Amino acid sequence: MLRRVIPLLIAFVAVHVVVAVLGYQQPNEPMGDVYLVYEPWSRCALFGGVDVTSCTRSDTWQWPGITEKWIYPQLAFLPMTFAWVFAWAIGYTPAWALTVSLCNLVAFLVLVGDARSRGRVVAAWFWLAAILLIGPVGIYRIDGITVPLALLGGIWMLRRPLVASLLLSIAVWMKVWPAAILAAGLVVIRRRLALVWGAVAVSLATIIPVVALGGAGFVFGFVGDQTSRGIQMEAPVGGLYMFLAAFYVPGSQVYYDADVLTFQVTGPGAEPLIAAMTPLMLIVMAGVAGVGVWKLRHGATFLALFPPLSLALVTAFIALNKVGSPQYYVWLFAPVALGLMLDRRRWYAFAGMTLVIAGLTQWMYPLLYDGLMATHPNPFPVVVLELRNALALVLLVWAILRVVKAPVGRVRPPAGLREIVTGRRPVPPRVPAGR
Repeated sequence: MLRRVIPLLIAFVAVHVVVAVLGYQQPNEPMGDVYLVYEPWSRCALFGGVDVTSCTRSDTWQWPGITEKWIYPQLAFLPMTFAWVFAWAIGYTPAWALTVSLCNLVAFLVLVGDARSRGRVVAAWFWLAAILLIGPVGIYRIDGITVPLALLGGIWMLRRPLVASLLLSIAVWMKVWPAAILAAGLVVIRRRLALVWGAVAVSLATIIPVVALGGAGFVFGFVGDQTSRGIQMEAPVGGLYMFLAAFYVPGSQVYYDADVLTFQVTGPGAEPLIAAMTPLMLIVMAGVAGVGVWKLRHGATFLALFPPLSLALVTAFIALNKVGSPQYYVWLFAPVALGLMLDRRRWYAFAGMTLVIAGLTQWMYPLLYDGLMATHPNPFPVVVLELRNALALVLLVWAILRVVKAPVGRVRPPAGLREIVTGRRPVPPRVPAGR
């Protein structure tokens, strides 16, 4: 077993070290969220004395999400504060990278298992390649913590649905997107109550302390904050405005929104589009889930339905979102890795497209980001950005088609499915000597 696992572990360490170091080498501060946002937020919550908004001395205790509205769900503070376990020795930013790497390592070891399942090994190599291609933004953002949680939840969805629900719900209360994988599980598996009880338990364990500390008015503050945002310049829906701004069409431009700390784009008809995007995204996701329910009732199997349904819902969360931060594309890694693990031959093409999307994302941010931030961005970075966005839309349509075409009726499970799901090859029964 060790002979099979050691090369994967060496590659794991090498990839994470390279990506962590690239964060210090590349332009446009790919680590900026860590030392400009996560560190002050967590420092203020743990030690007090600093106003997290103005970065000035303060005599009042402040904890975003409890004493004031916050852009993230409250459990996002768990990894931000946990990083201080290492920060005293190596500094907060390396401590954050180490925290993400440790979370990835746990999920990686579970994914690989005893390295006898070819699907699991292929999924592990895919995940490492994806981390390398998307670059520092995959580590130096809160999204990097949620990916291993989502991957573990997907791996254990069938065998340990309560554990899967607990992990996915914790991830949801850090960054909402893992709700897409949890929703896919609610559609596909029979033991739905386990998923429901896990989600309820984590939600109550989060909400009750927040309310007890006086934060009742801010429990769901992140929802209103996200829905009221404008069109982020990296979002697929902003593509037309980015081209209009690049070619100096009057009324279209890029601007910086200091409230949400990001660059947004505007142009003719932007306000109605802003209002329409969130409902459109939810309608599409509900429609895809509805197709999944129909397929399940007509005999589709977990193997045929869960991976593409997860990918379709996650990709809809990205491609139809008016917020389009580069780190959102790490969300794709979990459902694609699950697809490779369970049915690798049908998922090679999905994996290849995801790797291309990851590489274009790093090329766009942080390498070409300077050319996008101007009021009138340079055309070439816009072309790279919109090529990435177009591939995301293609991936969405492709995943939806896979859900629609999932076979129904009595489908015989493939040989070796137990080995794929458990990560271990069954031990043959011992035959007594002489027989």
